[in-house]
Amino acid sequence: MEKLHLLSGQLLEAAFISYLAGVILFAWAAARRKQLKLWKLAWGITALGWLSQLGFFILRWVYSGHAPVSNLFEFMTFFGMMMVLVLLIVYRFYPYPLFALLALIIAILIIGCAAMFPQEVAPLVPSLQSHWLYIHVTTAALGEAVLSISFFAGFLYILHETDQTKQHKSAWAIEGLFLVLLSVIGYMVLAFLFRITGYTAVVTTAGETVIYQLPPLLVPHDTVTSVLPVQISAAAWMRGENAAQQLNTVIFSVIAGVFLYIVISAIVRKRIGAVLQPLVQKLPKEALDDIGYRAVAIGFPIFTLGALIFAMIWAQQAWDRFWGWDPKEVWALVTWLFYAAFLHIRMLKGWQGIRSAWLLVIGFCIILFNLLAVNLLIAGLHAYA
Repeated sequence: MEKLHLLSGQLLEAAFISYLAGVILFAWAAARRKQLKLWKLAWGITALGWLSQLGFFILRWVYSGHAPVSNLFEFMTFFGMMMVLVLLIVYRFYPYPLFALLALIIAILIIGCAAMFPQEVAPLVPSLQSHWLYIHVTTAALGEAVLSISFFAGFLYILHETDQTKQHKSAWAIEGLFLVLLSVIGYMVLAFLFRITGYTAVVTTAGETVIYQLPPLLVPHDTVTSVLPVQISAAAWMRGENAAQQLNTVIFSVIAGVFLYIVISAIVRKRIGAVLQPLVQKLPKEALDDIGYRAVAIGFPIFTLGALIFAMIWAQQAWDRFWGWDPKEVWALVTWLFYAAFLHIRMLKGWQGIRSAWLLVIGFCIILFNLLAVNLLIAGLHAYA
């Protein structure tokens, strides 16, 4: 089993390297027009990376004895893998390298963030010891991955249509999205740097000891020790497991993202959106609008099946009730209602173009909030994730 564990880790590393190579090739293809061989090579390298990650998933399932989707590391890794799979399929119908580049970068960031969470295989809690584990979670992750593809189309549509020569809300909203992206990159850089230096900080609370991998600027409200000269106590309502530690990481990530944004803006001497817009304007906006709508039309029923129907069946078996207003359940419902409203507005009100694109961006933000904030900062029955 130890050999399988090592091999699975090597396959995940190989997939990550292949995805990085795919990013480089897609970026090269986006900068050059009518490079069919380069487009095919980028797709092929990415597909090889996906097969490698699939091997990681299968081997981890074998040596763990259960579907590897039971914690945040496993779920986010699987979510990223599904996102790459959907990208590979969509690219066969819409061969736009810039679209593939954006989607692959986000998938890499999700997988990279997953690697920062505990990776040990732990025994399943009783409520997870069911075949509904892989039926519910994998279907929900696939649905979210398809819905996420709509975000990339919406974001590129907004960038395509926004006048970057003027100081208006749309232009700065795009810069805000770039800031979020850079914050994730900044988190990965900070986590890597502090990890190779071996930095840890021990914070003692009234009931437990919490180990920080980044300087503990924000600590639990019942902390009894002081590590830094200046520390901020988290709000008492933050009762998720290590919620203060996770929010501390978010604070440092935002600081790093702001720093990276300032550096990049100083180098290019203009907004990042203005730098990228000439490349985006090569894409047909009608195709971007079509991708966004079709992704929701396909992803919505898959998400409905996995995140609501299968989830309620499993909840009845595990907790003797179909619905309990757990935070994770509530936000799954919020996500479902949002995309249901999107389809309603799109079909009955005729919302297309820029308004539809902004809704797709908001929808992806809801998915990310449900993925990270609900799991890390809010206590509930899904805290084991």
